[in-house]
Amino acid sequence: MPIVKVNNLVKRYGSILAVDNLCLSIEKGETFGLVGPNCAGKSTTIKMLVGLLKPDRGEIFINGIDIVQNHKEIKRNIGLVPQDVAIYENMSARENIEFFGSLYGLYGKNLKEMASEALEFSGLYEKQNERPKKFSGGMKRRLNIACSIVHKPQILIMDEPTVGIDAQSRNHILSSVKELGKSGTTVIYTSHYMEEVESLCTRIGIVDFGRIIAIGNKNELKNLIDSEEIVAMELDNTSDFRLDELSSLDEVSSAVLHGNQLQIVTSNSHGILQDIIEIILRQDKKIININLNTPSLENVFLKLTGRNLRD
Repeated sequence: MPIVKVNNLVKRYGSILAVDNLCLSIEKGETFGLVGPNCAGKSTTIKMLVGLLKPDRGEIFINGIDIVQNHKEIKRNIGLVPQDVAIYENMSARENIEFFGSLYGLYGKNLKEMASEALEFSGLYEKQNERPKKFSGGMKRRLNIACSIVHKPQILIMDEPTVGIDAQSRNHILSSVKELGKSGTTVIYTSHYMEEVESLCTRIGIVDFGRIIAIGNKNELKNLIDSEEIVAMELDNTSDFRLDELSSLDEVSSAVLHGNQLQIVTSNSHGILQDIIEIILRQDKKIININLNTPSLENVFLKLTGRNLRD
């Protein structure tokens, strides 16, 4: 039996259909990636999974139990790492963890022991008596995770846990997610950093317009565009560069810019390369280098949604 089962979930905000008959099944122990453009329905779905929002229609089962009918019982088995850090900066790291642990029914010696385990896990044991108002952004996010796992939830939902942090804290968080997966915790992971999702997740669901539009492991998703290649170019500059000229070519599926890096998905890289070069030169740009690559998970995302991850 799946640990998470979602059937025909619907949520509206007035005239806006945020989640549109979404269906999802997640097995126990999976690290499941939930990705999609902004306003695709991810955050609304997460809020319904943790009981913060009531669906207009549909069902959510956790361990076979209907969360709408039994939300208090189910919440004890779920941990949430929100996108915005949710800690009390005038309380010490330990006080924060023990406070959140008490909300899940922990108390006494058991609470203190589990808080110590969470501090160790997050690499903050030596800082346990310090107040997080003095912490770096990365340390605050690690404390946020510690507060979310102190009660050892069966399911941990992590919403953009590495946004805006230093490389050291990011690596620590990614290693922590892998450890949680090995321990049997079911992790639902959302991120705009597709390399994280590709590295961590056993399966990935791509959401757009409130629906799951593709699901599978990274190789299954890449096979959706296995007939295509990526032309990756570095240009001298991309100011005022007009992507529409490239996108209008019949054999170009998508063209996106990341700084001075241009990525073009095409089914005929060799046949169309000369046309691509001519368009770039017509726009008075110089090509520094060119590489042909096989598709990445981000390329799959762009192909299926037609939108950049950071729109």
